Amino acid sequence: SAFETLQYYGKESRTMYDRRVDDWITIEPFIFNASFDDDLIIEIQVNPEFKTVEDAKIQADKFAPVIGQLTTELRKDVKTVWIHKGLKPFGGGNNNLLIHTDWSLKHYEDQGILEETFIHEAAHTSLDSIHSKNPNWLKAQKDDCTFISAYAEKNPIREDIAESYLPYFAIRYKSDRIRNSLKDSIEKAIPNRIKYFDKQKFNMYPVN
Repeated sequence: SAFETLQYYGKESRTMYDRRVDDWITIEPFIFNASFDDDLIIEIQVNPEFKTVEDAKIQADKFAPVIGQLTTELRKDVKTVWIHKGLKPFGGGNNNLLIHTDWSLKHYEDQGILEETFIHEAAHTSLDSIHSKNPNWLKAQKDDCTFISAYAEKNPIREDIAESYLPYFAIRYKSDRIRNSLKDSIEKAIPNRIKYFDKQKFNMYPVN
């Protein structure tokens, strides 16, 4: 992990998105500055429903090192992290990563896919705006003639980058962690997207 330190800043008014109300809320969260050894800093905003700075820090301490496992490329546009309670999925975009802690425990941590989920959401945050409508990406989509998932196919602009990047990451940097048959399936399904990602020369620290 590129994560180095976490510093408590205090409580201040911030506007955050909360999936439980499906809207923006303005509250005074506990604020922590997370520093990473590639000179990136992310403000972690923890909903005051966690009551004490100690309990808020437990959440920030839990997620900051995992976020630090993301590559520099995936963290470069992440300016804030919002942490709420609740059974709602994570989110990405808005220069942010959105976390709902109850959903994390039940659906991501129990299944062992917390890190993978962050890769997907951070791809929304740091890759979508640059690549999702890039003519070369759209050509790769067309030339592949298929999508890596039904979700990507249904949402080709909004979800295809995030859905395709995680399998790409797996075959390029963690191929020893997946079955050969799965690696073959990914390479056959999205060969042109893979070539597109290869050409971007992403900053893969601290993975590579």
